[in-house]
Parts: sequence; C-alpha cells; structure tokens
Amino acid sequence: MSLSENKTKNWNEVKANDSWALFKIMGEFVNGYEKMSAIGPCISVFGSARTAPDHPQYKLAVEISEAIVESGLGVITGGGPGIMEAANKGARNAGGTSVGLNINLPFEQKHNEFIDQDKLMNFEYFFVRKVMFIKYSQGFVVMPGGLGTLDELFEALTLIQTEKIKRFPILLVGKEFWSGMVGWIKDVLLKENKINPDDLDLVRVVDTKDEVIECLEEFYKKEYFRPNF
Repeated sequence: MSLSENKTKNWNEVKANDSWALFKIMGEFVNGYEKMSAIGPCISVFGSARTAPDHPQYKLAVEISEAIVESGLGVITGGGPGIMEAANKGARNAGGTSVGLNINLPFEQKHNEFIDQDKLMNFEYFFVRKVMFIKYSQGFVVMPGGLGTLDELFEALTLIQTEKIKRFPILLVGKEFWSGMVGWIKDVLLKENKINPDDLDLVRVVDTKDEVIECLEEFYKKEYFRPNF
C-alpha cells in the first residue's frame, strides 16, 4: 500500500470515529456540569501522584486541605494517589467536601479512598476533566508535581492571562521546588518580552499552610465565589 492510499484509508476511519466520540464527550460535560454545580465553592489541590505517605509534602498537603475545609471551603483533587490522596484525606479528616475528578488510564490511576462517595467522577478525556477544574475551582494550590501538575498550572495561567476566565488565586507551595521555574520565567520569558510584568502577579509562592489560608482569605475579601466562566 502506498503512503497516499494508507493516508486516505486511515483518515476516513478517524473521521467516522470522531463523529461518534462527540456524544461521549458531551455526556462527560453534562454529567460533570450537573454534579460540580451542586457542590459549592472548592479549592483544587494539585501535585505528584508519586508522593509517598511518609513524605513531608504529603503531610503538608493533608494539613493544607484540613485548613481549607476549616475555612469553609471544599477540596477538589484529581482523585488519585500521592498528593491527591493527601488532599482528599485532609478534607475527610476535617469533615468537609472531598471531591475527586479521576481519569481513566491504561496502567494507572485508581481513585483514592478519601473521596466522598457521591463526589467521585471518572473521566475518559483529560480536556473535559480540566474544564471541570477550571470552571468550578475557586483557587489552585499547587504542590510539587510533574508534567500533569504543570499542565494544569499553565492551563489556568493562560486562560487568566487571556481573560477567558476570571482571576483566582494560584499558589505554588514549596519555594525550594518552584524557585527554578519562577526564576526562569523572570530571567528568560520576561526579559525576552514573551510575557508582561503583570503576568508575574498571577502566582504566589508560599511554604506553609498558614500562608495558603492567608492568601485565599486576602483574595476573597475583595471577590465573591462563583464559577469561573
């Protein structure tokens, strides 16, 4: 089979599959919107799925989430292990709302046990799941993590920068972990005029549970809770 014949055959198959996939995508959006709109204001906690329960970052995520719930908000995570599990555990410990937006993957991930039974959602599509985080989170608390954590962080920053959504607090927890990335943004992106100086104000870098709560309270003295678009 020539390259041209191969291209035509495969592309026609893709077009047919894409049309039917739309119904599944719509179903995920409808289900997500209906459930998330009924939950109320929450803060999303992101971070590595590889963080072990005996790691200081895991323990800090538990404490931060307990404090978020004690301040009157719920907690949303990606539903998996590591930092996600720690955040859901903290929300459960404090008797608050514990939401998990789990993603179905071929070799991982299984949802953690600390999610409220009626607030566990499973997604096939990363982009639908990210819309739920962006639309219904009243703030992002970003613990040390990998590519998935960075993806969620920069998605939010891009949408706020371009005014597609309203601004909300984005807090990077762990000055030692995040300082290299923040320094590169200042020393390279800003100096080469790839971003505006005001873009640097979209994130705050903190180290402690108390700093997280202080930043959230400071922001919401002037703002009110609502979906972001």
